[in-house]
Amino acid sequence: MLRHPGYTRERIAQVGDRIRALIHADAIAPERLAVAGPVDRIEPAEAELLDYRDCELGETFGPLWASYWFKVEATVPERWQGERVDLLWVSHSEATLWDGGRALQGLNTSPDGARVDAMLREAATAGERLDLRVELACNGLFGELPRPYASREPVVLDRCQIARFDPRAWRLHHDFDVLRRLEAEHADGLDPTWAGELLYELNRVCNVWSEHDPATWDESEAILAPLLERRNATVAHELSAIGHAHLDTAWLWPLAESYRKAVRSFSSQVAYMDRYPEFRFACSQAQHYDWIRRRNPELYGRIRARVESGQWLPVGGTWVEPDCNLPSGESLVRQFLHGQRYFEREFGRRCAEFWNPDVFGYNGQLPQIMRGAGIGRFLTQKLSWNRFNPPAHHTFTWQGIDGSQVLAHFPPADTYNASAEVAELRRSVRDYKDHDRSHRSLLVFGYGDGGGGPTPDMLERLRRARDLQGLPRTTITTSEEFFTALEADAPDLPAILGELYFEYHRGTYTSQAAVKLGNARGERALHDAELLAAAAMREAGAAYPAERLEELWKLLLLNQFHDILPGSGIGLVYEDAARDHAAVLAGAEAVAAGALAAITGSGRPAPVNTIGAARAEVAERPDGELAWVEAPSYGVGTASETGPDAARATERGDRVVLENGLLRAELADDGRLVSLRHLVADREALDEPGNVFQLYDDRPTAYEAWDVDPFHLETARDAGPAESCAVTQPGGLRAQVELRYRIGAASTLRQLVRLDAGASRLEFHCEVEWRERRTMLKVLFPVAVHSPSATYQMQFGHAERPTHFSTSHDLARYEVPGHGFADLSEHGFGVALLSDCKYGYSTLGGEMRISLLRSTSVPDPDADAGSHRFAYAVMPHAGGWREAGVVAEAARFAAPLRWASGAGEPRSWLSVDDPNLMLDTVKRAEDTDALLLRLYEAHGARGRARLRVGWPVAGAVLCNLLEDAGEPLPVDGGVIEIGYRPHQIISLLVR
Repeated sequence: MLRHPGYTRERIAQVGDRIRALIHADAIAPERLAVAGPVDRIEPAEAELLDYRDCELGETFGPLWASYWFKVEATVPERWQGERVDLLWVSHSEATLWDGGRALQGLNTSPDGARVDAMLREAATAGERLDLRVELACNGLFGELPRPYASREPVVLDRCQIARFDPRAWRLHHDFDVLRRLEAEHADGLDPTWAGELLYELNRVCNVWSEHDPATWDESEAILAPLLERRNATVAHELSAIGHAHLDTAWLWPLAESYRKAVRSFSSQVAYMDRYPEFRFACSQAQHYDWIRRRNPELYGRIRARVESGQWLPVGGTWVEPDCNLPSGESLVRQFLHGQRYFEREFGRRCAEFWNPDVFGYNGQLPQIMRGAGIGRFLTQKLSWNRFNPPAHHTFTWQGIDGSQVLAHFPPADTYNASAEVAELRRSVRDYKDHDRSHRSLLVFGYGDGGGGPTPDMLERLRRARDLQGLPRTTITTSEEFFTALEADAPDLPAILGELYFEYHRGTYTSQAAVKLGNARGERALHDAELLAAAAMREAGAAYPAERLEELWKLLLLNQFHDILPGSGIGLVYEDAARDHAAVLAGAEAVAAGALAAITGSGRPAPVNTIGAARAEVAERPDGELAWVEAPSYGVGTASETGPDAARATERGDRVVLENGLLRAELADDGRLVSLRHLVADREALDEPGNVFQLYDDRPTAYEAWDVDPFHLETARDAGPAESCAVTQPGGLRAQVELRYRIGAASTLRQLVRLDAGASRLEFHCEVEWRERRTMLKVLFPVAVHSPSATYQMQFGHAERPTHFSTSHDLARYEVPGHGFADLSEHGFGVALLSDCKYGYSTLGGEMRISLLRSTSVPDPDADAGSHRFAYAVMPHAGGWREAGVVAEAARFAAPLRWASGAGEPRSWLSVDDPNLMLDTVKRAEDTDALLLRLYEAHGARGRARLRVGWPVAGAVLCNLLEDAGEPLPVDGGVIEIGYRPHQIISLLVR
C-alpha cells in the first residue's frame, strides 16, 4: 500500500458503496402499479373498494396528510426459486406495506428515515403471484416534508421494484462497513497500531475484490474474518443496547397519524425478530398498545407472542409518556395506575422502570410516585440538553423530596434515537461520566420521535460490535437485565435530591394556553365527579360509573403527552385536544350532575364543597345571585344573604379603594395596584405598583414554541394603562372594578378586580382577545418582601427556587414551573400569587411575575391567537406560607363551590384535623367498593392526624398507588388515625 491515507480512505468508501449496490442488484418492475386516492386514513378493507388507476414512476402526490393506496402486482421469476424476495420502495414519505390485509412493515423514505426495502418472501416460489398493497401517507417522519420546488408536491414515487436479496453481498457489506467506520476513528483515540492494520487490510480488500469474480469474494471474506475476531482486553466498558422507536403520541402530526405510525413501527419490529433472534425491542405507552389492540388485533397478536418470547419488552408503566411539569399529582398517579394495570392485564407483568426519555423536566415527587407504582428505575435523556449546567452524572440515585430513591440512568450517547454507528458506540464510552463507579451504560437505538425503530443495518452493526477491539463490549439486552446488572455493578452512587430542572424549553409552561386550561378544567371536573359519585354510592346506593370515569381519565391522560400539553405541537394537535377536553369536561359534569341528583332532593340549592379544606366565602348561586357560604371539608354547607364585614369600593379622585376589614387595596384608574395593605398585620404588601401588564419580545433562537430565552428579560415594556376604570359592584358581599385595556398592536383585555367580604385574597379575572405575534404577556407584582428563595406549588408538594442569579444554576431558573401558587415570604410576612390555570412563574428579588400568554409561530403559526379567560389573585399574609394556609387558599381559589338542590343538613363526608395534610382525592377503589382516599403532607412536617369519615367505617388499610393493600390502620368509629412524615403521599382503602 502506497502511503496516501486520504486517497485510500476515499477508495475504501467507494468500494463499500459498490458492495452495497449488489444487495438488490437483480430487480424487476411490477407487472401492474395502480393507485387510488387521495383518501382519508382508512382501513385496508375499505381500500379494497376504491377505484384504482394505473400510475407511473415520477408521479407526485399530495396534499399534506392525504393518503393514497397502491396495488403492486408481480410474478416471482423462475431464477428466484427459493431466494428471498423484497419490495424496494421510494416515495420520499412514510408508507405501510400490506399483504392480504396484514401489515408487513413500515416504509420510510423521507429525508429523516431509511427504510426503503421490505422482505416479501423468505424463500419464494417461482411463478408465485404477488398482490401487494402500499398505503402511502403524504407526510414524512416529522410531519410536513420540505418542498424543494414550491410548485410541486414533495411526495414523489421514484422507485417501486421487486428484487432478489443477495445474502452474501449483505454480509460482505456489513463486515467491510463496520471495519471501515472503525478505522475512521483513527483520529479520535483508536489505537494507532490497530487503526493502521485496519487501513492496510481494508485496502487489500479493495485490491482483491471484484463484483464479477466469486473467487475474489472468498479472498475478501478471508481478509475480513480475522479482523472481526479481534477482541478487547480484560477490562472494557459494557454497553447494553435496547431497540426502541420513540413515538410521540402527537407532535408535528395529529393523533390519527400516530396510530398509523404505530402500525408502521410495530409491524417492522415484529418482522425483524424472526431474522434476528437476539433482537430486543422496548416499547412504552399503554395507549399505543391499546390502539393496536382495538384496531389491528392481528398485529396485536404478533406483539403478544413476542412479549411471551421475551423479544418485545413492555416498558414505562404509564398510559403515555407524560409531561412531568404540568399535570397534577393525581394525574401522574393515574398515568401509572392505568399504565401498570394495562400491562399487567394484557401481558401479565408490571413495568419496573419509568421510561420517559424526552420530557422537559421532572418534579421532585416523581421518585415517590414511581415507588408507589412499583417502579424503582428511571430512564431519561433530555437533561443532557441543559444550556447552563450539563448533568454531572449519567448514573445516580435520584432522591425525591420525601426521601424516596430510584436508580436513574441517562444514556451517555445523549440520544434515545441512536443508530448504532461505530462512532456512537465509542462516544458512549468516551463521554460516560461515571467510570469510577460503574462499568456499564445503555444505548437506546432506533429511529424515533416520529417512530420507526431499529433497522436491519443497525442490528447487523451490533452483531459485529459485540466485543470488537476498539468498541465497548456491546450486548443487546432487556431493560430488566441492564438495570439489574447496573445495580450490582454500581453500589456506591451519588444521590441527586429533588427536582431535575430542565434548563431549556421553559416556554412550555405557557405555550398554547387553551390546552392548559382544558387540562386543568378536566382534572378538576374528574376530581369532583369521582368524589360525588362515591358520595352517591355511600348515601343513596347509586351505582358508581367506574367504566365511564376510566374512559374519561384515559382521554385526559392521552392529552397530557409531552408534546401536547406543553404546547409544542402543530395546530391540528390542538384541534384534537380542544375536542377531547370538551368531551372530558362534559362527561365528568354529567357524572357529577347525576351523583348530585342521587343525593339531593327538592328545595333551595345548598353549597357543596369538593375540596379537603373548609370554606367561608362569597359564592355565586346558580341564579347568579351572591351568597355567603360556609361549608366543611368535602361536604354540604349553608348559604345566607349576609356575611362578615362587608366589602366596599370607594372612588377617591383617580383611585378606587377596595376594602373588607382584612385587606385594603388602592387601584389607580390606569389599572395599577398602587397599594395592598394587610390590615391585621398592618403591613403594606407592595414595594411598587402591581398588576402591571408587561410585554416581552418572544423570539427564541431555536425551538420557538418550546423556549423563552434569557434575553427576553431585557425586552420588558409596560403594556400601557387601562383605557377605562369603572366600579361595577360598589359593595356588600362583593366589591368589583372593571378595567379595559388595549395591549400591544391589536389585543384587548377586560379585567374584573374583585374583593369579596371576608376574603384574604384580591382577585383579578381576565378576558383577553390576543392578536399579538411573537410576544409574551406577563403580569408583575413587586412585593415588599425580601428572601433568597421563593416557594412554588408542585404536584403533591412544593419546590423552593432562588430569587437571585448568584450562580449558573440560579440563573438557569429565570423561568420556572408552578401550580396553584407562588409565594415569597420573610419572617413574619409574605405574599402569595394564586393562579387557576397558569404554570409559568418568575421571581427576581421582590418582583413576582406570572407568565400569562405567548404567541409563537413555530410549529403552529396561529398559536394562542384568539380568546382567553383566566384568573389570578394576590394574597398577602401574616407569618409564613404554611401558617397562613396558602395551600388551602389556592385550592379554594381554583375550585369553585358546587350547588345541589335539597342537599339536606350540613355535613362533612370527609375531613382531616391536621392542616399539614391535604385530602386530595376521593374515589371508589379500582376493584372493590371500598373508598380510595389519597392525602399528601404539604408543608414538610411530621406527625399524626385523624381522618373523619361521615359514613360507617368497617376498616381501613394503607395501600400503594396501584391500590395493593398494606398494613391496617387504627379505626375508632368513623375516625382513622394516620401517621405521616414530610412530603409523604398517603393512600388508603376504607371499607
